[in-house]
This record gives sequence, C-alpha cells and structure tokens, in this order.
Amino acid sequence: MINKESKNSIRVRKHARVRAKVSGTATCPRLCVFRSNKHIEAQLIDDVKQTTLVSASSVQMKLANGSNIEAAKQVGAELAKKAKEKKISTVVFDRGGYVYHGRVAALADAAREGGLKF
Repeated sequence: MINKESKNSIRVRKHARVRAKVSGTATCPRLCVFRSNKHIEAQLIDDVKQTTLVSASSVQMKLANGSNIEAAKQVGAELAKKAKEKKISTVVFDRGGYVYHGRVAALADAAREGGLKF
C-alpha cells in the first residue's frame, strides 16, 4: 500500500523551507499569505518581536466570494493601504508554500500597485 502525503502537508514542508531563509523586521516586515478554499488572508509580520503589524482578509472585508482572484486583488490593495498608514513601504514576500500563481500572484501584484516594494 502506498502512503500518499496530503497536499497541505507538502505545502507546510515547503513553507518551512522558505521560513528558514525569510524573516521580517520592523522596518522590512514579512508579507505572509494564507489561502483557504473560501477565503484569502495576508499579514505583515515582524518576526523579531513576533507581532502582526498589519492584516487584511476577505473575511474582515466581508466579501461575498473570498475565493476568487478579484477578492485577492482587493485584499492586496487593502493591505497596501493599511501599510502606508503605518509608514511601511518595503516588505519581504512569503508565499506560504503556495505556488506563485492565481490568487497568490494577484494579491502580490495588487500590493505592489498599492505602493509596497518587494
């Protein structure tokens, strides 16, 4: 019998590899993305103090369909707007073990258009 590993456990291992190299500070926080079947979330995290500086999600924004590319674009734009209010301009992108495609890429592009540099 073949023991097949789940997609999520593979993603968690990929994320651990990325986190071994990527770390955020107060001046250059880590933009972490979490994608579920129904929603998408993003946070700016200071790993030195272990605090979340800014967050945005399709749940907070009460979007009707949080699982599509349009919702990801809105979450990325909202995150960039909140980051500007806190005077954060540069971030390190952490794709969370997901492939840089679809909703993850749309969120990142919207954050870049909103003024974040990474």
